Amino acid sequence: MDDSEHQALDRYEPDTALTRLIRIPVRIVVLVLVLPVRMVWDLLAAGWHAFDRTLLRPLGRGLAWLLDTLVLTPLAWLFTNVLTPLALAVTWLATALFIWPWIGLWRYVVVPVAKYGVAVPLVWLYANLLTPLGRGAAWLFTTLVVAPAMGLWRYALVPAARYGVIVPLVWLYGAVLTPVGHGTAWTLGLLWQGTVWVLGGVWKGIAATGRGLGIAVTWLVMTLLVAPASWLYRRVLAPVGREIAEAAEVAWRIAGYLSRAVGRGIAWFFRHLVGVPVAWAYRTVGVPVGHFVRDGLWAPARRAAVEVGRAARGALATARETVRQARRDAWRALVGGTGGTWSGEPLGVPARTLGSTTTVPSAAQASETSLLGEKLVKQG
Repeated sequence: MDDSEHQALDRYEPDTALTRLIRIPVRIVVLVLVLPVRMVWDLLAAGWHAFDRTLLRPLGRGLAWLLDTLVLTPLAWLFTNVLTPLALAVTWLATALFIWPWIGLWRYVVVPVAKYGVAVPLVWLYANLLTPLGRGAAWLFTTLVVAPAMGLWRYALVPAARYGVIVPLVWLYGAVLTPVGHGTAWTLGLLWQGTVWVLGGVWKGIAATGRGLGIAVTWLVMTLLVAPASWLYRRVLAPVGREIAEAAEVAWRIAGYLSRAVGRGIAWFFRHLVGVPVAWAYRTVGVPVGHFVRDGLWAPARRAAVEVGRAARGALATARETVRQARRDAWRALVGGTGGTWSGEPLGVPARTLGSTTTVPSAAQASETSLLGEKLVKQG
């Protein structure tokens, strides 16, 4: 069994006198030590959440908006409307100035010159001159050099090497060297077997002695060191450590309950000492004052401002009409013009009569009878 299985079994062992003796004092001490830490932790967590909600998140959103508005959007516009067209223009210009001339030079000068000035003559020279010369030279070399050399090799050198060297060597190996080698191998085998038997006996003795010493040393170590240490761990250290861990867990939960209770008490005091008076002052003082300001000051001031604005717009309209009429009268006085229209009357095209000879195709015609009895201006 490994250490995890021993720990799992130790966890469910029945309580001993030692665990019952140290449980309550350890939990009291741990609670006293853990409670301030838990309260400080809860206070820091609450402060961090409040700081995050009230400052960090709005600040982050504001910085993100500023970054998007002041940096990213101008950069995107600059990239889309300035840099991209400029890059396309520079690319086209560079292609037109540096790439297309080289392509034309390669396609229409270098390739034709290399093809018809170098490749075609070399191919013709290879096919019609070098190939026949090479074939003739190869036939001469084969006839004058290779054929005599092959005959010399086949009918002189090979028989001499076979019957002068290889056959005597094979006989020497089979008749002399092989029996000598077998005898030497048999002798060395006997010597090796004797040496192995002697060394095996010596090794077995050493191994038996080592096993005995190992068993004795193992028994001494297990009896004098491992067994006391295991008993101390299982009976003292493991229960104490388990109780301390459980006490820390329980103390952390109790400290959380106490911290939340203290927080609720502080919130209750703050609500009743600050929130309730402020709410009462808002309902009993602020709301009536606000209604009085809204109904007694703001509404009359707004109505007065609306009336003043309406009167000002009427005065401006009247002034504009007066200036317009004066400008028309001055123009008629200077250059002459129609005098039968009244001020404020819309200028229209009179209807065609029996004495009229002109019409305006797209103009709206006036009524046949004048409602006010004025004279129609003759056109002509």
